[in-house]
Amino acid sequence: MDGNGRWAKQRYLPRLAGHRQGLESLSECVKNCLLRGVRVLTVFAFSSENWSRPPEEVSGLMDLVVNALMREAAALKEQGVRMFFIGDRAALSHQVTSVIAQAEVMTAANQRLIFNVCLNYGGRWDITQAASRLASSNMAITPESLDGAMAMAHVPDPDLFIRTGGEQRLSNFLLWQAAYSELYFSNKLWPEFDAAELDAAIAAYSGRERRFGKISEQIKPVQPPSTSSTLQKAPPYAS
Repeated sequence: MDGNGRWAKQRYLPRLAGHRQGLESLSECVKNCLLRGVRVLTVFAFSSENWSRPPEEVSGLMDLVVNALMREAAALKEQGVRMFFIGDRAALSHQVTSVIAQAEVMTAANQRLIFNVCLNYGGRWDITQAASRLASSNMAITPESLDGAMAMAHVPDPDLFIRTGGEQRLSNFLLWQAAYSELYFSNKLWPEFDAAELDAAIAAYSGRERRFGKISEQIKPVQPPSTSSTLQKAPPYAS
């Protein structure tokens, strides 16, 4: 979800104003994913590298997380959303870990949409912690065992990987899981990411051929959805 700071700068606002607007866009994105039948949404809320930002911005971001959860968790529960927070919680404050744990417990029975929030997360951290868990249990490290030890093992790998803000890199996000994801890079800044841009990403995904190492004749092509059937033919998983 890239571009909050640039959105604020363009309007001569403090960076935290951009992050607050980014939260509004995230709330709308969750609603739009629910409407389109998306089963899994994973967002990069705070990376392990973001600690290097100015302390006042980091503190403000953590306050936004706490306040947003206190305000929105009950509504997400009512909408059938189940929340998971993925990342290293050791560096997070007691207030943050307490609030995210409460949100996970509150929404634990829901199944309509799995909403993964990656907080103090990095793809390299995820691979390292998975390998460490296997090694400490004297388990062989194989692609299959490593896959099962990843922090995202509770959901399938993402079909669609969307990055906003005009940047075209993964930036240490879902490095293991995105091996076969379709990539979509949007020039929209995250506070500007709306239903139309989500539909554009889904349409781009629907028009691609996913071969997973096979040839075209071995697979059934993905048919682009028509305007009238977008909701029914949206991909089951997206991140």
